[in-house]
Formats: sequence, structure tokens, C-alpha cells
Amino acid sequence: MIPLRDDVARRRLTPVNTLLIAANLAVFAYEVSLGGRAEAFVTHYAMVPALVARAHLHRATLIDARGRLWAPFTVITSMFIHGGLGHVLGNMLYLFIFGPAVEERTGAAHYLSFYLLSGIASAAATVAMAPQSLVPVIGASGAIAGVLGAYFILYPRGSILAFFPPFFFRLPAVVYLILWFAAQLYWGISSGAAGALLGGVAWWAHVGGFLFGVAAGPIAARPPNKRRSARR
Repeated sequence: MIPLRDDVARRRLTPVNTLLIAANLAVFAYEVSLGGRAEAFVTHYAMVPALVARAHLHRATLIDARGRLWAPFTVITSMFIHGGLGHVLGNMLYLFIFGPAVEERTGAAHYLSFYLLSGIASAAATVAMAPQSLVPVIGASGAIAGVLGAYFILYPRGSILAFFPPFFFRLPAVVYLILWFAAQLYWGISSGAAGALLGGVAWWAHVGGFLFGVAAGPIAARPPNKRRSARR
């Protein structure tokens, strides 16, 4: 199911969410401009679970003697790298649909922190489930999963217009997001710890990010009455 619109956000272009979308698209455009060098760029800034898991065994320097970024820093850089046009557009669609309402509720500064922490939590889940994996992990989907988790808690009465070819229909946000999370959990369990990147998708990153959003979203959010007062 492809989400097309929600009925909660008052503005579609909130400042931080729009900036995050622009940053992801800009990095992808840069990747494309690299041509044959793009693979080296992605490899340099992607997160490799095994390297992050073993980072405590190495000296903590930003760039090592081989010119590689210190592994824990790739937890952040990997959030802005994507493997293809479909990958980046799919992620940005979800961020465009669900991000504005969450940012309105948290405020811009808290939203940026929440987004980045969601990405870190999703990376931690991937490392925990596949600490020996040498498969590079890239993409914003873990951080975006945190946004979905926050939306799930903060807007239980929201509604999502979705498209499942050839049908358009509306679903309660809680139903849409439960179905989305159930799919991620199913594939995560099916892949198991050894195959946490089944089919090239880091399913446990989605699960970890979503659960972080469920837990941390209410903490980051401003009380509803304060949000109403801010409109006056």
C-alpha cells in the first residue's frame, strides 16, 4: 500500500522535515553525479554492522590510516545515502506524508533530534541482530520508521489515503501502521538474526526505529493544549 496523504498535518512543508527531504535528495543527486565512483562513496559512508560492533577495539579517530570513516560515525552518514531512485523516492514519500504532523507536535528542534535518534536506534537494532554482518547498510528508512512510530502514538485518530493498484481507499492511521509494522516484523523474524538483511532490506532497522518512535515520540511531543495555544 502506497500512502498518498494524511488528514492531520496542517502544513505539508514544515521546515525541518523539508530540509531532511532536501538533504537526502541532494546527497542522492551527488551520488548520481559520481558515476562509476558512486560505489566507493557509498561503501565509505555506509554502515557495516560488524565494523560498528567491533569499533570499541579500535582507536577512536574520525578518519583512520586507510582513509576510512570511523565506524560509529557511519550510523549518521548512512541515513542520507540511498541505493537507487526507487529507494530514495519511496523513503522520501513516507517522510513527506508522516513527517509534517510529527514535527508540528514536537517542534522543529526536537523533531530533528528525534529523527536522528530514531536512525541511531534503528542502526543499533541492526547491529544487535547481525553483529557479524559485513553487508553495508544505507538509507533513511530506519529514522523514518521512528517517525511512523511517533505518528502511531500521537495521532491514533488520523486517516491515511492509500493506493493499492488499482484501488484508492482510506484507512485509519493505526490500522495502516499496524499493517506496516507487522510486515516488517514478519520479514525480520523470517530472516532471523543471521540474515537480518534478507533481500537487501534491513528489516530489523525498521522494527527498531518504529519501536523507538513509539516509546520516544510522546516524550519528544509537546502537550496538545500547548499546540493549540501556539495557533493563536
